[in-house]
Amino acid sequence: MHKEQIKILAADDDPDILEILDIVLKREGYQVVLAKNGEEAVRFASPDIDLFILDIAMPVKDGFFACREIRSKSMAPILFLTARTQEADKTAGFSAGADDYLAKPFSNAELLLRVNALLRRCYIYCHPGRGSQVGVYELGRLTLDTNTKTVSLNQEPILLTPTEYGILELMIRYSGKVFSAQELYESVWNEPYSYVENNTIVVHISNLRKKIEADPKTPEYIKSMWGKGYYVEQRIQAL
Repeated sequence: MHKEQIKILAADDDPDILEILDIVLKREGYQVVLAKNGEEAVRFASPDIDLFILDIAMPVKDGFFACREIRSKSMAPILFLTARTQEADKTAGFSAGADDYLAKPFSNAELLLRVNALLRRCYIYCHPGRGSQVGVYELGRLTLDTNTKTVSLNQEPILLTPTEYGILELMIRYSGKVFSAQELYESVWNEPYSYVENNTIVVHISNLRKKIEADPKTPEYIKSMWGKGYYVEQRIQAL
């Protein structure tokens, strides 16, 4: 997809930040929709929005509310852009369904790096057969189809975000391998890992388990090795 066909919704109550986002994203070639609070972001959300950029501390309805509402009807990537950088805020954001987190103040280059990376990941997820080896993997009641980029449990489809799908596909492809948080982050996000990103992986794994595990506290599919990382047991049947 060409950049001029991509539409990004940006929501922030600071008019200066909105103006910067509008200028930077349009200069890159993207279409831009602007919202000044979370309520507007939800109202302006539509199926043709390819990526959402949400501030957290907005009036009327905050970014957490907007993220949850948008995620209930869209799997498009969501980037939180906010001055709130405490781990509790990051955890709440990822739990609400966000894919990535960028702290203010930010550089234009870093913003575009995050935006472009999220869109690339979504493009691979939304365009089956691109960028991945074709195959269907069955793990008990769980099936992952790289042809259609879909996951099903008991033959019922499971809706994953592009980030969640990327993590699960990587672990299933290399079943038996224990992935550290750094390996997962650098493989899926395609950018250098830092210690603060560890919680990013923890929350995304938790979200995945809630969607695919009968009992997330006693996982059948995504298992943990204390002090080492996460793995899927090597009992995959590739079709």
